[in-house]
This record gives sequence, structure tokens and C-alpha cells, in this order.
Amino acid sequence: MVETKRIFSITIFLSLFLAVSDACPVQDSIPGVKKIKNVLIYKDSTYYCAFPSVVKKADGELLLAFRRAPNKVILGEEWNDHFDLNSYLVSLTSKDGENWDKTPELMYAHAFGGSQDPCLLQLKDGTLLCTSYGWTTVRADGVAHLKKPYFEAIGYYFLGGYYIKSEDGGKKWKGPFYPPSIGPEIHYSAYGNKLPAYNRGALYESKDGRIFWIVVARHNNKITSNHLIVSEDKGSTWKYLGEVAKDSRISFNEASVIETPNRDIVGFLRTADFDDQAVIARSKDGGKTFKWQSMGFKGHPSNALQLPDGRVLLTYGYRHKPFGIRARILNSECTDFETAPEMVLREDGDNDDIGYTWPVQLDKNRVLVVYYFNKTEGKKYDGITYIAGTILEIK
Repeated sequence: MVETKRIFSITIFLSLFLAVSDACPVQDSIPGVKKIKNVLIYKDSTYYCAFPSVVKKADGELLLAFRRAPNKVILGEEWNDHFDLNSYLVSLTSKDGENWDKTPELMYAHAFGGSQDPCLLQLKDGTLLCTSYGWTTVRADGVAHLKKPYFEAIGYYFLGGYYIKSEDGGKKWKGPFYPPSIGPEIHYSAYGNKLPAYNRGALYESKDGRIFWIVVARHNNKITSNHLIVSEDKGSTWKYLGEVAKDSRISFNEASVIETPNRDIVGFLRTADFDDQAVIARSKDGGKTFKWQSMGFKGHPSNALQLPDGRVLLTYGYRHKPFGIRARILNSECTDFETAPEMVLREDGDNDDIGYTWPVQLDKNRVLVVYYFNKTEGKKYDGITYIAGTILEIK
């Protein structure tokens, strides 16, 4: 019951998925890849912690951001959903990926509602961007005055996306700054303006300094599509490039994006109402047009890291029994997704409220994959999710 109810509130985009068989057989390992260890990064029984992202700064220090909210199970509620006015963006640092600060630092708390899914991007000049989005509540007397159509979920009203910026390695943050609404978006925020662009997932700085961000447009209360926006001035302004993926029955939502050596722009997309299939979308014309297709396996959602040798590590949560974290390594152009073997990083989760992986290069041969996880050791569901990681050696 807990899992079924939570699915609705996992993100603003998602619906319950159906289980299907993977196209590729699950393997315990990928040639040349060795699991070193799992790492517990942050756990506190009073908090529901989720949606991490991580970068390695120029000085070698790791900066990790995540959403921290009250654990409402303590108050007698049956489960924790992903809507809470007291959800904040917080951060931790580490020198080695194994030993982390004990007390998170506050990055940002939205004045009008809960903050969601902090997604870090470090630019070549060291500037840090962190995207997020928010929800708020509105009393009945105020709802009557909201501009329609608005997006509401279990009594929360969507505010759209924003981002914050740091020029000192994450010590101080400026903002919030609001990206423009994109043309395909039909909804208004609780403020009465068109929804600012938003999404959960990794942005990407290209070789020429442009920043790519795959965002979402919501067409009704069910269907969402993905679109590419770009910034040519380090995130100060954004412009619309093109549609990434859209379908009359399938929703495309959380996404990460990279640019390949051949300058293809490749997106890895989460879906709803598509048998839980992970999707790849590719543009060969600089982001003006894309073609998408299923990769033939499940991923919740996928996140890509370009390795020092050019290959691409793709990581994702697995929200089907056995619940856990998985990965594949693709070639530099990401064309072998149908045949790339799958590696199980762990499969000891208690339920489907896990995942949202984010990989970062520790050194030449080691990668840390961070994610959120739950494990009650056979005890009654306690509402605790925590930030964890897996260290891999990749040769």
C-alpha cells in the first residue's frame, strides 16, 4: 500500500508503471568494472532525504546537494510523499567520497513552498549552477483566483523551475533566478505567470561553453514532453532550441543530456505509460530536431557520465523487485545501448522509493555513484530514506 500510494507523488511527472522483461540479461559485472564498496553518506531518522547530485570542484573537494524534508511517519502518517513546504536544499562536502560532513549546510529554502531535486552543474570556470523547482499550498479562497490552467497534485500547486548560482565553490548562493517559460507549456504557476522551465536531471556544458538543459512541458494532467533549452552566457539567459520527445500517450520527463565526440546531443529520458522503458533521444543538427527510441530496459531515471577514455557510464535506480541500483557502460557515441551488459550495483532496497543516481569521477579509475536508498533491515516501514553511494573501479 505504501509503494502504490507513493508512486503518485514520486515526482510531478509520473504514474504507476508496468513491469516488463529487460532486453539484455542482467549480469553481476561489466568487464573491467569492479564494485569497491557501498558508502553511507547521510542518514537521520527525523528526515526524509532524497534526490542527490554531486560535483567535484577544482580543488578536489566533492560537493553533494540533496532535498531534506521532515519524516512524517514519525507523526503517524503512513508514508512520506514528495510534497512538503518544509523541504529544503542542503549540501555536504567530502575530500575522498567516503568520509562526509556530518551536518548538512542549507543551500536554499524557497520563500513560498518546498524546494525539490537540486541538480548541480559545475562550469569550466568553476561557477556552480543548481536547478530546482517548487510547490506551494493555497487556501480555498485563493484557489478560486488562480489563473487557469494550473497544475495541482494532492493539494499542492506547482510554482515551476528556478536555479541558484555560486561563484565561490558553494559557500554562498545567489538567486533564485527563473528561466523563461517555453512555448509548449500551457500551465500557469500559482503566481499567475506561465510556468518557468523546469526538470530534474543533469545539465551539460558543451565544449563551446553552451549549457544544455532538457526541460518539461505539461500538456494536461497526464502527458508531458521534453524540450531542449540552451544558455550561451553561463545560465544568465536561456532560449528554446527544439522538441526532444513528444507522444500522444507516452510522457517524457526527467532527463540528463550530454554531447558526444561527434557533437550529437544525446538525452536519456524517463517515461510514464511506456512500460517503464528508459528512452534515448539523439540530435544530429545541434538540438533543432531529435529522434527517440526505447533502450530496451528500465531506468528510474538515467544519468550519464563521460569517462576519461570517452565511454559513457549510465546509472539508474531499479524500482522493481529486487529493488536497487544498476549501470551500463556505453561507447562514446552511445550507440550500443541495446547490447551493453547491465551491472547490478546493489539490490537490497526495501521498496521502490530509491534511485535518482548521480555519478562523479573520483580519480582516473574510480567513480562514485550517489543516490537515495531505503533499508529497514526487515523492520516495519519507518519512512527513512537516506543518501548513499557506490564506489566503482573502472579500467
